[in-house]
Amino acid sequence: MADQATGELSAQAAEKPVSRRATSKTAPRWETEARDRLRAALRRFSKPMSELASRDANEGDTRLLVTDFLCDGLGYDKYADLTTEYQVRGEFADYGVRIDKEMVAFIEVKRIATKLGAKHLRQVEMYAVNEGVEWLILTNGAMWQAYHLTGGLPVQIDLAFEVDLLSEDTTAHKINQLFYLSRESLKRRQIDELWKARRATSPQSLGKVLLSEPVADAIRKELRRQTGHNVPADEVVQLLRETVLVPGCLE
Repeated sequence: MADQATGELSAQAAEKPVSRRATSKTAPRWETEARDRLRAALRRFSKPMSELASRDANEGDTRLLVTDFLCDGLGYDKYADLTTEYQVRGEFADYGVRIDKEMVAFIEVKRIATKLGAKHLRQVEMYAVNEGVEWLILTNGAMWQAYHLTGGLPVQIDLAFEVDLLSEDTTAHKINQLFYLSRESLKRRQIDELWKARRATSPQSLGKVLLSEPVADAIRKELRRQTGHNVPADEVVQLLRETVLVPGCLE
């Protein structure tokens, strides 16, 4: 059930644009510096990334690029903040990310030609559940996806954002999304607010609102006003479920 919900949520959430955090003249210095560093890294790694993709580089070569980008672009210290092959109950996460000695995220890296999917997410999900970590990052070097894990039975996975560094999107658009994975931003938990906004407007959240008693009653009254036909509220809910809402809204 969790896998199905994850797949549907990921597919639909990915279609939505991520809210852009505008950089103004009053932005704090640390933010301006982080964004400038990301801009420089995108210029620097654009060609190597394209070359890896053109020769279908293996996972090891992709991981070398990811390590450099984590350090030079996102601001992590290779020795203090990153740990490779982090062991979790006999399995190994590609990277664990520590900030001030606290594990805050796991990263799973796939070869650059790999299309990231639910099966890759399941790998890193297990690590996060066992270690009590909320943030999961999937990447093939070019595509970066950030997911939030909420514990429970079943666990809930929400896609906060994804960004393709080889896409035709503008550099500013890529920076606005990658910024949330920078050490400076992740330390301040700004990505949590992004996730909360995305979750509040997810298909599941909107579906619950539409099927709620006040909304069903309002629809019933409006139908009677427009058509003269009185439809019971429970029938309105059933019709919404069966004829209006797509399956992804009904989790």
